[in-house]
Amino acid sequence: MLGMALAALDGTIVSTAVPQIVGDLGGFAVFSWLFSGYLLAVTVTLPVYGKLSDTFGRKPVLIAGIIVFLIGSLLCATAWSMASLIAFRVVQGLGGGALQGTVQTIAADLYPLKERPRIQAKLSTVWATSSVAGPALGGLLAGYADWRWIFLVNLPVGVVALWLIVRYLREPGRTTPSRTTAQGTRPGRRTSGRRTSGRTTPASPGARTASALRHRVDWAGALAVFATGALLLTALVQGGVAWPWLSAPSFAFLGGSAVLAAVTVVIERRAAEPIIPGWVWRRRTIAAVNLALGALGLLMVAPTVFLPTYAQSVLGLGPIAAGFVLSAMTLSWPVSAALSNRVYNRVGFRQTAVIGIFLAMLILLAFPLLPFPGQAWQPALIMLLLGGALGLFQLPLIIGVQATVGWSERGTATASILFCRQVGQSVGAAVFGAVANGVLASRLADPPSPGLPRDLDSVSTALENPAALTAEALEYLRRAVDAAVDRVYLGAAVAAALALLVLLVLAPKRFPVIAEKDTD
Repeated sequence: MLGMALAALDGTIVSTAVPQIVGDLGGFAVFSWLFSGYLLAVTVTLPVYGKLSDTFGRKPVLIAGIIVFLIGSLLCATAWSMASLIAFRVVQGLGGGALQGTVQTIAADLYPLKERPRIQAKLSTVWATSSVAGPALGGLLAGYADWRWIFLVNLPVGVVALWLIVRYLREPGRTTPSRTTAQGTRPGRRTSGRRTSGRTTPASPGARTASALRHRVDWAGALAVFATGALLLTALVQGGVAWPWLSAPSFAFLGGSAVLAAVTVVIERRAAEPIIPGWVWRRRTIAAVNLALGALGLLMVAPTVFLPTYAQSVLGLGPIAAGFVLSAMTLSWPVSAALSNRVYNRVGFRQTAVIGIFLAMLILLAFPLLPFPGQAWQPALIMLLLGGALGLFQLPLIIGVQATVGWSERGTATASILFCRQVGQSVGAAVFGAVANGVLASRLADPPSPGLPRDLDSVSTALENPAALTAEALEYLRRAVDAAVDRVYLGAAVAAALALLVLLVLAPKRFPVIAEKDTD
């Protein structure tokens, strides 16, 4: 949980210190890369760390990730320019990729299936706490100390996490004798151990380490995956921001990522132990969950990116109050996730996820029905309900996939899920940003008064200084933002419908779960 806290806090603590960072280092035109660079590094390294954890074990990968993250944090605190700070944030992200995927995998290694919802819910509380405490802590450090402390505060947390992991984490040898359904047994299927006379002989930790030494790391595949992801995410993050979508840079980045993707496929098909093995997409269960959680990343853009703008621009709330409206979702999500086992133990993983995403779709469709301008409790209630629905959706799918693979495949499977969710979020930011700006452009094509802005960022800036606007112009702008965010939530509901369709059409009714036996 301490290791996860490093990554969770880093995503929120920096946001409130941006004005102080820009005031000290300059570089306002490129400061968004403080977040984009970190996200890019985390996303493209997830598959690499997943495969490495399957090859060499979780503990060394997690320790290496924390060390790289702490080195990046220390470098960020010593940055002398915006360019150097962005570069050091990328270093942080290279470590953050190991934290996110490996911690989730270790939770599945250490705890049996019936206990995983409780443990995963505790991990979810780390993100929930960070979403509330991170901005407040970042604002306090930036306002009363120095912005560099938002990076230095990672050091004591990371050192304690390292000490605990080195001292107490013992990776267990696991037995995965037979593959079963969520409610029944079906023997004789694929296992992670060695099959002898109808039984599966577990691999001891020592044997697994010796076997790992004989593995060949697919460094060419890792580099190809990294380069492909870097070009694709750069195109998605910067398209429509740094350059128009229909422009030479967009075509160059998207075309380059397509070419590199083809090269990656060729490399991975020839590799003895590929970073992204073909079975990730050949197995129905994993492929369906990857696509469904990619849709989750898509729809999550609506509450995480556009709700704060709605709360401040339409409801007139301050930044802190707007953050609390969003935090309602993070309060119900872990509670719902912790209780999800009571549902999927009765109806199965797929059906539980179907119930969750169907409820999420209805809740997202309810957002455009909110009155204008409305009260703060109304979107907060929507977010509270949405968190409960998504807790039923996401966690059963993650636990279900982890339960269908053995130790030697669990890191890769978990990383593929998180990778697809992160890519979905990047795609969602690009798509829904274009939707919101399109609605604003149409609403502001013939404004009631001159001088009104034409895009979402400019509208938000104008609404921060309402005294410079007439009452009529202010009302018109707020209604334009309300309409834009409504369309985004409708788009998020469409993403939820796509996830529902994927589960109903592609996912098996019963996940082929591997029966567990302890080897202690």
